[in-house]
Amino acid sequence: MNLSKRQKSILVFIADYVKDHNYPPTIREIGTACEISSTSVVKYNLSKLERDELIVRHKEVSRGLSLNWSRLQAVGLANELANAPAANGNANRNRDRSSRQFFQVPVLGRIAAGEPIQVETADRSAADEWLELNESLFRNPAGLFALRVQGESMIDASVLDGDIVILRHQERAENGEMVAAWIDGQNETTLKHFYLEGDQVRLRPANPTYPEMFLPAKQVSVQGKVVSVIRQLE
Repeated sequence: MNLSKRQKSILVFIADYVKDHNYPPTIREIGTACEISSTSVVKYNLSKLERDELIVRHKEVSRGLSLNWSRLQAVGLANELANAPAANGNANRNRDRSSRQFFQVPVLGRIAAGEPIQVETADRSAADEWLELNESLFRNPAGLFALRVQGESMIDASVLDGDIVILRHQERAENGEMVAAWIDGQNETTLKHFYLEGDQVRLRPANPTYPEMFLPAKQVSVQGKVVSVIRQLE
């Protein structure tokens, strides 16, 4: 990949900024950190990185910028970005990071722990937020995505309103597993315990004040299985 020194420094800064803030920098912040006085020059270099599919930009969204980690991995830049010195020169922090392996997981919207709501779990390029996770916590990072929980139907399973659930994309589940279940016809997704019972599926909440859902098996599709829950205390 033929990148200029400036373009590589922009990628390094974006990666470092997202690690610290969990959201991407603005164009002005990129310019300040990479010593580029003109925002038009920053925009030019971002356009080049976008054409090379190294970043994804959503111009209609504030801070609508994310690194395309699958493409960066394919061209051999992912590890370099994860371990490179930060654009702001904080060497100690990055030396600590260099001893750990991190990967990015897209947050693809909200999921209902209550009544089903519409949610898109397929298009990773649509993510406007990414989480950084440590590989030591997951046996296989492939196929992971995240959703923000809305509702309280899973509180007895220690999943609260506002939590982030990490899911592994898969289309099958064992009885009792917590899944994101797509309800065909309603075009909605809900977070529940899954039970296949003959030709119907039972979706069981973990809160006695919420009713179970009984649906024809052909109407329910598993989108992913919950493998972890993240809670932000502040």
